[in-house]
Amino acid sequence: MNEPQNLTPRQGSAAVTVIGLGPMGQAMTRTLLAAGHHVTVWNRTPGRADGVVADGATLAGTPREAVEKSGLVLLSLTDYQAMYDILGSATGSLAGRTLVNLSSDTPERTREAATWAAGHGATFLTGGVMVPAPMVGTEAAYVYYSGPGEAMRTHQPALALLGTPRYVGEDPGLAQLMYQAQLTVFLTTLSGLMHATAMLGAAGLKARDVLPELLATADSTGDIMRAGEDSPGAALDAGEHPGDLSTVTMMGATADHIVDASRSLGLDLALPLAVRTHYRRAIDDGHGGDNWTRIIDGIRAPRRSEPAP
Repeated sequence: MNEPQNLTPRQGSAAVTVIGLGPMGQAMTRTLLAAGHHVTVWNRTPGRADGVVADGATLAGTPREAVEKSGLVLLSLTDYQAMYDILGSATGSLAGRTLVNLSSDTPERTREAATWAAGHGATFLTGGVMVPAPMVGTEAAYVYYSGPGEAMRTHQPALALLGTPRYVGEDPGLAQLMYQAQLTVFLTTLSGLMHATAMLGAAGLKARDVLPELLATADSTGDIMRAGEDSPGAALDAGEHPGDLSTVTMMGATADHIVDASRSLGLDLALPLAVRTHYRRAIDDGHGGDNWTRIIDGIRAPRRSEPAP
């Protein structure tokens, strides 16, 4: 692999380029600047760079110029297609550099991007930032990474400034998969909270009064999952679903009641119907007496043509 050229780090600090200056890109830039790094930035809308430039960042005129200023290039974009759109004019300058794409997309597109980068002589790391922009650089921040271990070790000092690195392996798709899995829990929980708030709102209750109660339930979910298990998830790994507590049939009946209540209130049924489908599938497969965790079988192996909810 060729060595990067035209690098201009400050004495005692490494140069870093940040491409994409939404809230996350700006937060990363400011965190790196505060630690003494020379940071070059580029954004499709140059005006978004005004604040970080005032804080000490250098604005590049083109993506190629931005890439050529640093051996470490962080990408904070909408998706992976944006990387191709932006760096398509800079492929001749990628050799010898490490691209760390912190954008959201599918694991397969992430693997394709790693192959694309390697084809241009660059090393590729996938990143998934698990906190909102205001928390970047704080003790609560953490970031999943995957890709070449050597590149991770080389750039860990700079990357650790953004949040605690959690390296999950060589496969570039793994960090993206972990990121999407975490967001599955996050987004589903948010939708559940809004649906529950709408249910109570239909009875005239105010969100400011009911959300504290609902959030307490959301907070307790982890405790419920951990209760009675030395290692949460061990029973799932072993394929064990003992029905001594919350059975599929019991939880499925609750899912039915939520659908009926939501329908009577005139609410959207997409979320409760989706949940009910999981339990009905497990019951149809003869697992009504098992623990509710048995619904994972239907999620893992969906039927080609599921019946209408």
